Amino acid sequence: MTTRSHTVDVRRRAGWLPENPDDLESWIAGHRERTEARGEQVVLHPVLTELQGLIDADSVVRMYFSQMIAQVPSSKPYRERHLQSVQQLVRMINEVLTMAPEFGESSMVATPLAAILDWTMGTPAGFAAFRDPRINAMLKKVLGAWCEFLSSGDSLYVLNDSPSGWKCAGAQRAVGMEQYEHDPQDEHWGFASWNDFFTRRFKDGERPVASPDDDKVIVSACESTPYAISVNVNRQDRFWIKSQPYSLEDMLANDDSVGQFVGGTVYQAFLSALNYHRWHSPVAGTIVRAFVQEGTYYSEADSEGTDAVEPKNSQSYLAHVATRAVILIQADDPVIGLMAFVPVGMVEVSSCMIDSKVRPGYHVGKGDELGYFQYGGSTHCLVFRPGVIAEFTLAAIPQPHDPKAPLVLVRSRLAIASTAV
Repeated sequence: MTTRSHTVDVRRRAGWLPENPDDLESWIAGHRERTEARGEQVVLHPVLTELQGLIDADSVVRMYFSQMIAQVPSSKPYRERHLQSVQQLVRMINEVLTMAPEFGESSMVATPLAAILDWTMGTPAGFAAFRDPRINAMLKKVLGAWCEFLSSGDSLYVLNDSPSGWKCAGAQRAVGMEQYEHDPQDEHWGFASWNDFFTRRFKDGERPVASPDDDKVIVSACESTPYAISVNVNRQDRFWIKSQPYSLEDMLANDDSVGQFVGGTVYQAFLSALNYHRWHSPVAGTIVRAFVQEGTYYSEADSEGTDAVEPKNSQSYLAHVATRAVILIQADDPVIGLMAFVPVGMVEVSSCMIDSKVRPGYHVGKGDELGYFQYGGSTHCLVFRPGVIAEFTLAAIPQPHDPKAPLVLVRSRLAIASTAV
């Protein structure tokens, strides 16, 4: 198997967290001060009361939370301790549940809950805690409560023209707002909530489908930066080790189709915080299956002897353990045949929303919408059978040494299928 991939912290490179650790620490300090300024009598959101109850009642969960705060991450260059106690952690999360991410010109915390948990995610106790089913079930409820706020009109306060608002000139340039459907005359551009803004649609004609009448041309499913290309992928592999090989059974949630992809190709790319977050079909074809596989939310790959995986390089690992959708498409082109599209949630960006029409038997045109990440974007994989790909376009080849590697635009040409398998 051969793999070409980025070796950078994808969350920071994609703008979900600041690249400079000092900027993250400054945000943490400010959030901690805001939380403490509210005093000891703050009423916890019901879901945080439930989380606190789980910590108090379950000795193993309580041990995990206490230890992952007390321990020090070995792979992250922090200057000072982020958290002091479980009570402080719960209160800082409570504060986030009525916050929408703000824009930052030089640094931005697009995933504030991940910023709070960043310290704990890199500790031995955190590695174990964020794989624990009880904790993941509770985190799902926490994220659901936050998503409810982000989907309400109360979250629109960040759509203003202040320096931290999404209507300011800097934000409009960074987002490329002129490309998107919106009402410039409306106070909130015609959006009903933060989530509505973040899942905005391109204007007609902004992202044309490459070679719409040529089924051999495979297009990009997302507006994204290439991360890895792997060939001769195994049915089952040790995806948690340093090389992070893809393991088809795990990625595809033991779907009956796995055998068809053994020895095939996986393409993975990640989405930026500022870009488009909807998915589009890379081929014309018929939906075979479409489902969401529940998984982890804040788990990072830890170490295994000399095969240690640096937590910052956990993106391939996430494709096997994080919450993700699996959409299987029988392409009209017989050489492509069955292929899989796997959008993968990352930290709080874990709501994989499959379009209601994307059901078995439904025919999609190349470039048709398949669904979206609710609140932002994450990473995704395309899985092909052996011998299907003749070549990837140059733009789709990962460029690990280029910090400003260009995006592969959604619905642009990604690869060319072979003439025969």
